[in-house]
Amino acid sequence: MNLLRLAFLLIVLALPIQAKAQEATDLEGMPSGLYELDKNHASLIWKVSHLGLSNYTARFTDFDIDIDFNAFEPAASRVRATIDPTSVETDFPEPEKKDFDKELAMKESWFNAEQFPQITFMSTSVEKTGDNTGKVTGDLTFLGVTKPVTLDVVFNKAIGNHPFANKPALGFSATTTIKRSYFGLTTYIPQIGDEVEIIIEAEFFYAG
Repeated sequence: MNLLRLAFLLIVLALPIQAKAQEATDLEGMPSGLYELDKNHASLIWKVSHLGLSNYTARFTDFDIDIDFNAFEPAASRVRATIDPTSVETDFPEPEKKDFDKELAMKESWFNAEQFPQITFMSTSVEKTGDNTGKVTGDLTFLGVTKPVTLDVVFNKAIGNHPFANKPALGFSATTTIKRSYFGLTTYIPQIGDEVEIIIEAEFFYAG
């Protein structure tokens, strides 16, 4: 067998291994280290009851999340998040008549962003609850008040080599429900609900 044929055979034999690395679907084959948010593929939505008639839905458009991932001991991983409350975005139909988003962001009776310009979350524990589910508990600081919050997390997929970014990538979905009154935000309770549902969809790229 000449060298050219031998090289070709080695490449063919290696292809399944390379494909497996690129199409990794579990966390075990992923590198440890920092994973940064892919802001092109992330959303942070919240819902709150409005007079019991519907769940009023809005979002934050400026937020950041990173994961310090430990492949050998996933429970030792850490999650950090920051949210800019001035990035709140609703579907108020006549913004030229009333800047409702700004009112929510800046009024002292709502997000009071001038005094509290950032919402933060710092994880304190990570728990695996199933093959692709887990709980991330941490300290949420909102309006200057810090309370423990637990996120129910679904691990969607891992890709060893993202086809567009050419780097490892992770994807998660997460939900939680908080009581805004615990953070001192009591405006219009009970007409507007105390419980706020939070829904997060996020993809992350390996940063080393």
